[in-house]
Amino acid sequence: MKLFKPVKKYHYLNKIMISTTFILCLFYHSEAQEKATRSINIDYSKSKGVLNTQFKECIGAGRAYEGLRADWQEQLAYVTKECGFKYIRMHGLLIDDMAVYREDKNGNPEYNYQYIDALYDALLKTGIKPFVELGFMPSALASGNKTIFWWKGNVTPPKDYDKWAGLIKNLVQHFTERYGESEVKSWYFEVWNEPNLDGFWAGSQEEYFKLYKYTTQAIKSVNPAFKVGGPATAGAAWIPEMLAYCKKNNVPIDFASTHSYGVKQGFLDEFGNSGTVLSKDPMAVSGDIINSRKQIKASAFPDIELHYTEWSASYTPADPIHDSYHEAAYILEKIKQSGDAANSMSYWVFTDIFEEAGPRFKPFHGGFGLLNTQGINKAAFHSYRLLNKLGSTELVNKDTESWATKDSNGGLQILFWDFTNTHPGDAVNNQVYYTKDLPAKNKGNANVVVKNLQEGSYVLELYKVGYRVNDPYSTYLEMGEPANLTKAQTETLKKLGDGTPVSTETVLIGKDGVFKKQLPLRENDVYLINLIKQ
Repeated sequence: MKLFKPVKKYHYLNKIMISTTFILCLFYHSEAQEKATRSINIDYSKSKGVLNTQFKECIGAGRAYEGLRADWQEQLAYVTKECGFKYIRMHGLLIDDMAVYREDKNGNPEYNYQYIDALYDALLKTGIKPFVELGFMPSALASGNKTIFWWKGNVTPPKDYDKWAGLIKNLVQHFTERYGESEVKSWYFEVWNEPNLDGFWAGSQEEYFKLYKYTTQAIKSVNPAFKVGGPATAGAAWIPEMLAYCKKNNVPIDFASTHSYGVKQGFLDEFGNSGTVLSKDPMAVSGDIINSRKQIKASAFPDIELHYTEWSASYTPADPIHDSYHEAAYILEKIKQSGDAANSMSYWVFTDIFEEAGPRFKPFHGGFGLLNTQGINKAAFHSYRLLNKLGSTELVNKDTESWATKDSNGGLQILFWDFTNTHPGDAVNNQVYYTKDLPAKNKGNANVVVKNLQEGSYVLELYKVGYRVNDPYSTYLEMGEPANLTKAQTETLKKLGDGTPVSTETVLIGKDGVFKKQLPLRENDVYLINLIKQ
């Protein structure tokens, strides 16, 4: 008996321990499930204010001469219509292929704006304005022979700053006569591109400031209300120095501009040969933008505009992250993080019709574009298209990876995403990692709850971007990466990226005014819930 009781007691305690362990396992499993469920709770009656649409203020393009191509203009019209971009910025407005400047045998300037007129007429007809980047140097005005890119943009200072100023003044007068003072007042004139990089500017910082001074004085002599700015630097550089120079020398500046890219290596890859690594810094790009705004606030010009006239995940035109579905969530993450720090964030660029490194030999080659050369929508394109579907009034929202808006017709829009940086780290370049098939891992569910909607009937459009959804690049890899697409392959890939809703249904909102939707969420998925009031 004495032996039996302790054994029985031990057996009993063991059962308790097993049961307790089982309960704890259930508890932790439940807690893990709870963590895997993301909640987005919105009150339709609580408005934050007018939606900040800086994301569609400006978009980039390669060089001006490319803008004379019919397919370039067709793609721009499409992107402008679908994404709502208001301005476009490009290189090479003044280089020799635009036939702007020469000198006669006596050294007198001769100006010609036929190509610029054809380009700018087409832009304005499309409904988009020029964000005028003034560069590079016409060879007849250049002090040297140093050039950049396949199309040989001259990057040397002018041999005669007065002749440079004369060209700029004459050009701006021409714009005013052709398009009207009111129109040109709405434009931006940016002096040069990335003068802090030797590849883009063969002079010193002091010489750039001299160029800026002459350029600004020339433009303001035509109309003091015309907007001029810079320094258009790489890597968020020179803003304090630029503003200090302008203050000290009484040189006007209407906006500051600079650039940022989300990779860990330099800022110039002229021929697309550099290996790149996506930064693991969660505030890459957006941290630069927020810091630039702080620098402006601390300057003698605390209220001027800030324009990031180039940005993307990567600075090279041969980085497959640009083609990958990961880029869609990346774009939304960086725009959301940046808040209202910038007046515009100009994504670099809208199309792969882009020849800095020469014409490209593959339909998906890691080009910067939202569209590839054949006009196939990349996943990145849909970020801007879905942003453009948001309503004009932003709603209060505590979720950091989403926007909730309403429109004037009683509709609701919720754009949300998961951004997960799956890059394995410094040991692997983007050029290796993003050329693989990269299935997205499950992240649980997203529970969306909206209260205080108006009772009635709605059409629910559900849009999605992610792995194998509006992701033609993954299918292109599966095709074996053909260097030349057949017509059938092109149409297949266009269909896979056409952006149509993944589902459409009628939803009845009852007297309680509550809408609920649960959606499965994977790494780097993007969703738009669009409730259209009937």
